Amino acid sequence: MVEVHNRHVTFHPPAGARFLIGDFTDWNRRPIPIQEPLTLEFPAGAYVEYAFLDENHQPFPDPDNPHKAQNPWWTYPRAIELPGFHYSTPPQPSRTVEVQRHRLESRAFGSTRRYYVYNPEPPAQATLYVHDGVAYYRTARLAEVAQGLLEQGEIKPVRIVFIEPEDRRSEYWFNSAYEQHVLEEIIPAVEAQYGPTPEKGLLGASLGGLVSAWLGWRHPQTFQKIATQSACLTASPGGGDSFTDPEWLTEQYQATPTLPLRFYCETGQIEWLLAPNRRFAAMLADKGYPHAYLERPSGHNWMTWRQGLAPALVYLFGN
Repeated sequence: MVEVHNRHVTFHPPAGARFLIGDFTDWNRRPIPIQEPLTLEFPAGAYVEYAFLDENHQPFPDPDNPHKAQNPWWTYPRAIELPGFHYSTPPQPSRTVEVQRHRLESRAFGSTRRYYVYNPEPPAQATLYVHDGVAYYRTARLAEVAQGLLEQGEIKPVRIVFIEPEDRRSEYWFNSAYEQHVLEEIIPAVEAQYGPTPEKGLLGASLGGLVSAWLGWRHPQTFQKIATQSACLTASPGGGDSFTDPEWLTEQYQATPTLPLRFYCETGQIEWLLAPNRRFAAMLADKGYPHAYLERPSGHNWMTWRQGLAPALVYLFGN
């Protein structure tokens, strides 16, 4: 059971609970021992996801809270919405949005890969390549957000290509095979069927945000617009720990002359990536990059990321 009082939440441990976890503990990395009611403070209007661990460190949901979380990985987190929380519903399309499914034989990976394409009816003026494509297509419903904004005249026609990985951690971690897959396979296949556009952009969350910023840094002649959501900037080519690695990519941007890129960056205030994303945004400001940076009172989850889709599209592709 939980009690909510303005910015404070009191967690009452159910039977068998030994630890409290959530975005505020980096989940199971820093579990909080809990044997009696525990009160924590959160940002005003926060959306909080949490769960409990038993004595064997096995997670389980709060049996007294039926509100399932917007978590992309696990079924056991439950959610709390503090007073003042507001979900901004993006514009909705007036018709069913069609998304075409495609497969290609990847030489980069030696396997069959899939991707999906939303192509607006007016000729597309830009193409946005999205990592973790199925999640952005099905969970975030990004194509519908784009169509709704287009119908309201808030953005120009943007084609969206949803790229689906097989092993996202290895592929998004400064992987030259994934770089080849996007640059030499996905983009040529899309442009052969749908035609080129004057602009290209990249979008991703977590490690998908990392690979978006990395590909933009590597290929500023190809991509002009970059959107990151909770970008996992604690990563380095020689590392492998997304919590403790040096912020290698931020350092590379700092050491590189300002590139012709435009950024939209968001992160949650209740996640371990808050400080690295603040430092990345500060670097963009210091280097003179056109950019927008926003923090939301939530964590590393789809509640944070879904709310950022419409603002990102408007900032990067607005009329």
